[in-house]
Amino acid sequence: QVNIVESGGGLVQPGGSLRLSCTAPSSIFRHYGMGWYRDPPGKPREMVADIDFGGDVHYGDSVKGRVTISKDNAANTLWLQMNNLRPEDTAVYYCRIGPQSWGQGTQVTVSS
Repeated sequence: QVNIVESGGGLVQPGGSLRLSCTAPSSIFRHYGMGWYRDPPGKPREMVADIDFGGDVHYGDSVKGRVTISKDNAANTLWLQMNNLRPEDTAVYYCRIGPQSWGQGTQVTVSS
């Protein structure tokens, strides 16, 4: 069982910002690609943003221009900066490290 911990979720008004963080053991963090995914209510899981092992970044179409993924290998931390949040961004957000290691999720609710 890999200990992956997300934090930073919460309730925010439309147009607001949140910064999610994810920490993982260095034993996996520095050896794999990683990313953020989300489970919107009643919808399938979707990719929000990822960084592959080569450093290339990809964003989901629904969040392009509003989110930025970044990482700090020294701190074993992955971030997701989300700006101009919309009600449709409401979801449980998960961090993935490597092909099959997932965090427990953090709830993001965008509502006035």
